[in-house]
Amino acid sequence: QVQLVESGGGLVQAGGSLRLSCAASGRTFSRYAMGWFRQAPGKEREFVAAISWSGGSTAYADSVKGRFTISRDNAKNTVYLQMNRLKPEDTAVYYCAANPVVTTVPSYNYWGQGTQVTVSS
Repeated sequence: QVQLVESGGGLVQAGGSLRLSCAASGRTFSRYAMGWFRQAPGKEREFVAAISWSGGSTAYADSVKGRFTISRDNAKNTVYLQMNRLKPEDTAVYYCAANPVVTTVPSYNYWGQGTQVTVSS
């Protein structure tokens, strides 16, 4: 069982930056791939970024590539999403998720409750 709690969301102007954190409970965090997804009002949940259990492999949606960076600290049971050059279309609820393997589909085993990110123009 893995429990996930996101933090770091908020309101930021276009062009600004935010760093999201996701703290995980459980001793097996380091064995899980982690992902970030987002969901805007009226839209389906979409993949943002993912990282393998070791941190050696990452994947990004085309819409965030070059602007967002996913990382993890297994000693702290935490995964991060550094978001730079934010755009209004990045506005959404951001969720972190844990899964045995990296995948871009929202079929992860465990999910956090989400954190709101709002980018004003």
